[in-house]
Amino acid sequence: MIKDDEGNPIELRCTYDPATRGGDSPDGRKVKGTLHWVSVAHAVEAEVRLYDNLFKEPFPDEGGDYIANLNPDSLETVQAKLEPSLGDKDTGYRCQFMRQGYFCVDSEESKPGAPVWNRTTTLRDSWAKVEGKGR
Repeated sequence: MIKDDEGNPIELRCTYDPATRGGDSPDGRKVKGTLHWVSVAHAVEAEVRLYDNLFKEPFPDEGGDYIANLNPDSLETVQAKLEPSLGDKDTGYRCQFMRQGYFCVDSEESKPGAPVWNRTTTLRDSWAKVEGKGR
């Protein structure tokens, strides 16, 4: 990686080895990383809604008012650049966005040329540890 005077990356120097696609190598080499990218020139602009837990606590009504436990950050809306193949998917189409979670095309607000995607689940359950401890 080449950096400018302020330490910002300005250039990557890489090689592509198709034999290591998916992290495996037929000759036994250990693959240290896999890059995932979308060409900006060919990308589709989309609104992406990142839904998170509606409540701050896994059991919001215990010990008080569940309204006080509403998560103000339960929805984040971002503009994203997606692979061109995702620009014209039908309502309800589902897929995984790399390292982000599972998403589906919004059934009401997604329009041709202006797709809207909703995250249906993250890849990790942030409450799994809490649930494992019991109530």
